[in-house]
Parts: sequence; structure tokens; C-alpha cells
Amino acid sequence: MQAPLALTVIIPTLNEAANIAACVASASFADEIIVADAGSTDDTIALARAAGATVLENTGPTISAQRNTAIAAARHPWIFSLDADERVTPALAAEIGRVLAAPAHAAYRVRRRNFYLGVEQTRGGWARDWVVRLFSRERRYVPQRVHEGLESVADVGDFEELLPHHPYRSIRHQVDKLNRYAEWGAADLWDKGKRATWGDLALRPVGRFFKGYLLGGGILNGRLGLVHSGLDAYEGFLKYANLWARESSAEE
Repeated sequence: MQAPLALTVIIPTLNEAANIAACVASASFADEIIVADAGSTDDTIALARAAGATVLENTGPTISAQRNTAIAAARHPWIFSLDADERVTPALAAEIGRVLAAPAHAAYRVRRRNFYLGVEQTRGGWARDWVVRLFSRERRYVPQRVHEGLESVADVGDFEELLPHHPYRSIRHQVDKLNRYAEWGAADLWDKGKRATWGDLALRPVGRFFKGYLLGGGILNGRLGLVHSGLDAYEGFLKYANLWARESSAEE
């Protein structure tokens, strides 16, 4: 049996009982797995520990804060950042091992193999979804609530293998996520001094729909592409509606 890689896998969680055991199992090629939990009220923490992960509790309030807390606690010089709805395949694990044997870049990105409601998305923007996931321990995530990313790295290599990603279990699960992201996105905009205009509320969602459905290739994915683009536009509207609501409350 091959020894685990001298690598720390970090996983941010919030109520991921449906995913966490399988996610941790897929990361078992690494010597250390750290789950950074933001206050789950389901069985996420117990299931993560039972699967063999070290769990850090109440590491929020943002996903970037969760990731950064886990990075700071890591005992290995290289980090692989994983989401609970992603799985590391044996082929990708083997490639990570080959890269770590002689790293040629400061960080590495992987293309996600995205599934929407169980159907693989091979066209449009979801087929071009690259994320930086392997990096050295001194790096940190930019502190923002939505679409958190690793600090800029000039020298980034690419993995050949893909990272399977199942972000939504159902339409209801997707809508719940979109509502949360819309609130977080509004908070990020508010902190930057942004305010919602009429155009933001009326035009941005329409532009977002056509960008994803037509320019982004969602139309190539049939009804799934239509549903996803429509819900993406809904999130955009909710984000600016939440921003407007913050402004209205502040004026009272």
C-alpha cells in the first residue's frame, strides 16, 4: 500500500452531511485532511471525524476565512483545497503525487468536471471552469464572502486530470445556495461602498442571463442550460435587491 502524500487537504464546510464522508474518503491519499467548519447544525462534524479528518469548528464567517484557518493549521508545506461537493479521483491523486515529487510551479490549477442536476456539462462556461487548488502553505485566500479566490500567483501550472464537481443536489438546494450567495454578494458590495441603482436591479439580471445563455454557451445545454441561466440571473437580481434593502434600512 502506498504511503499517504506529505500534503494537507483542506475542506470548508457548512451543513454538508450529505457530502462530507465521501469527500474525505476521496482525499485519503493525503497524510492530513482538515475540515474547517463554519457552524454546521447537521451531522457534518461527526461524519468528518468518523471519516478520519481533523475538524476545526466555528472557523467562519466566510469561506475564505475557513480556508485560511485550515491553511494556518496545516503541518505540510503543500495544500490542496477541496470543496465538499468535489471528489478527487484516483487518477488526479496520482497526478498530484507526481507533481509534488518535483514541483515546477508555485501553484497548480485543475479543471472541474461539472455536473448540473446529475448531467455532465460539456459545453458553455461550465466546461471551462479552472480553479487554483494546489499551492504552498504560505499563501492565503483573499478575504471576501463570495467567489473567494487564492491571492494572485504569477507561476501557475495545469493538471491534466479533472476534478468532478456536483454543486447542486436539486433545484431547491440550488435556490437555497443562491439565496445565501446573493446575501453574501450584497454584503461584499456594501463593504466596498457600492449602492444599487435602477439599472442594477432591472438590467443586470437580464444581461447576466444572456451572457450565460447565449455568450457563455448555455443554449448548447438544452433545457438544463436554460434553467441554470435563469436561476443565475435570479441570483444576480437578488444580490442587488439585498443591496438596495441594506441601503433602505440604513436610511430609516
